[in-house]
Amino acid sequence: MASRYRTPAPPSPRRLTAAPRASAVRVLPTLEEFVLGGDGQIAIGSIGPIACAAVANDEHNMLAALVRRPDETLQQLLERLDRAVQLALENEIFTDEINAPDTPRPASSRR
Repeated sequence: MASRYRTPAPPSPRRLTAAPRASAVRVLPTLEEFVLGGDGQIAIGSIGPIACAAVANDEHNMLAALVRRPDETLQQLLERLDRAVQLALENEIFTDEINAPDTPRPASSRR
């Protein structure tokens, strides 16, 4: 006699489907090339006491580290990150809003 109990099927993987685009405009062209081209990676989320930040790096350097501004949307943060990565790749100008710059000590306190 066969058992009436069946093992439940495993849940199917969740997938996001993107809505078709009305145009072929690339919204974040620098990030798209940077990440999908295999040269780098980005991370978005909380970092220590910072509630929301976006960081872009390659295997050697951090190109940009941005802190989300009050009332800034995720799209706006990504657009700023796209521009910051472009500055780093084209002009070697690195943006770091997370780490405090090294401030020189006054000459009187040096030994």
